[in-house]
Amino acid sequence: MMNVEKIRKDFKMLENTMQGHDLIYFDNAATSLKPKSVVDAVVNYYEHLGVNCHRGDYDLSFQVDSAYENARKGVAEFIGAEEKEIVFTSGTSASLNQIAYGYGKFLNQGDVILSCEAEHASSVLPWMKVAEEKGCGIQYVPLDDEGRITLENFKKVLNDQVKVIALAHVTNVLGYEIPVKEICALAHEKGAVCVIDMAQSAPHMKVNVKDLDCDFAAFSSHKMIGPTGVGVLYGKYDLLQKMEPFMLGGGSNARFDMCGNILLKDAPYKYETGTPPIEGVLGFHAAIQYLSEIGMENIHAYEKELHDYAIEKLSKLDNLILYNPHADTGIITFNVKDVFAQDAASYFNTQGIALRAGQHCAKLLIDKLKTSATLRASLYFYNTKEEIDTFVEACKNATIENCLNVFF
Repeated sequence: MMNVEKIRKDFKMLENTMQGHDLIYFDNAATSLKPKSVVDAVVNYYEHLGVNCHRGDYDLSFQVDSAYENARKGVAEFIGAEEKEIVFTSGTSASLNQIAYGYGKFLNQGDVILSCEAEHASSVLPWMKVAEEKGCGIQYVPLDDEGRITLENFKKVLNDQVKVIALAHVTNVLGYEIPVKEICALAHEKGAVCVIDMAQSAPHMKVNVKDLDCDFAAFSSHKMIGPTGVGVLYGKYDLLQKMEPFMLGGGSNARFDMCGNILLKDAPYKYETGTPPIEGVLGFHAAIQYLSEIGMENIHAYEKELHDYAIEKLSKLDNLILYNPHADTGIITFNVKDVFAQDAASYFNTQGIALRAGQHCAKLLIDKLKTSATLRASLYFYNTKEEIDTFVEACKNATIENCLNVFF
């Protein structure tokens, strides 16, 4: 059983107010708040370590090297991978772009890349670029009436020309979990690789990349109570060895000469050019330790409980449109009837409630939802039912008049 009251004391940000109200932070799908242990890990680096990694031959440098590689080990254990399969990047977007750049080299004219309308821009745009350069086609797995990917629909578009499947484990607007393990198995029968965007799954549920058998995965520290500017690229080791990095420089090569002959290091180091965000990686390790202590199964179950509690109350309001009442995670996407999403978000701001308005970087989805923008309230394990009660009351009062009065 999670002690949410105790957990909340670790998050200094939750003591803040906004517009004269206690802060209710419901924008966790965008980024998460940071506990004291993560902040302390970052500060400790600057105050007591402070030197570069993988560069020096003195005690402090060795300490930083050890801490940095221990963080890599911690990430690997967290997702069931090997240490040599973990590349630190600047975030999910950087990871997904590196995968597309690196693996896209092996695609040929006429090959097909499978995506879907619910994808985040960082998942689909790099493959659009690859398709343009290589003469490949991009096809989209049809979504069902709720906006889900089903195995039945996936099978309809899987064929021998498909070489890459690029999909989100959990979609960032509708919060649906796709059947990754089954999709990967079907893809591998056709000789295709699976690139899984885990930005919205790794922070909220237990994932094991070996069990799922995905070929690549990507996620970000900042969405899972860690620092910004740090991400993870997981790849099966033979694929990481086979691909090339899109950045070159110090740290990624073993040697080079004046003739342009370059010997890159083995993965993961050939992808980690330049000085990394050391304090961010160490803070990320602290975040993973914090999450692991609570237990990802506990986090997922609690967030689902919060989501269902909220939906049960929100579904009774006739002034709201709910787009994903059956979401598998803590994402609630909705609109206030007859009110533009950004105007409604400004109203919720006056109530001390921070949530997201817009297209959430999933611009292909607007046709499916038949709206130009939505509101997204995304929950995390430090949110409470009391906060949801306050949110529901604010929703009750989200009339056209109250939303527009914000601007007058």
